[in-house]
Amino acid sequence: MEAKATAKEVRISPRKARLVIDLVRDKEIGKAFGILRNTPKKAAEIIEKVLNSAVANAENNHDMIPDELYISEAYVNEGPTMKRFKPRAMGQATPINKRTSHITIKVKEQKEG
Repeated sequence: MEAKATAKEVRISPRKARLVIDLVRDKEIGKAFGILRNTPKKAAEIIEKVLNSAVANAENNHDMIPDELYISEAYVNEGPTMKRFKPRAMGQATPINKRTSHITIKVKEQKEG
């Protein structure tokens, strides 16, 4: 059995979020929360919320035991990009891409034995 949680169109670039998600992939839930709480990046707070949601989904919807869960899959996909322009000298403009992310975390129960 597998439970999952997704945060869509989060206002952080996928490249920055992938740095943090790589730290917790394939880890037990307790260790993952410890890593996220001690990682000084904006993405760590967002990923911790998604992980909390995945654990709650596993516990409430699939009757899994939270202490026996681990992160089976964790990935960040690119969401829609907001395109803006910044005025520059001599009547010119520079494009600015404000990137968004879709963060997905799947948790499973560890196999006994």
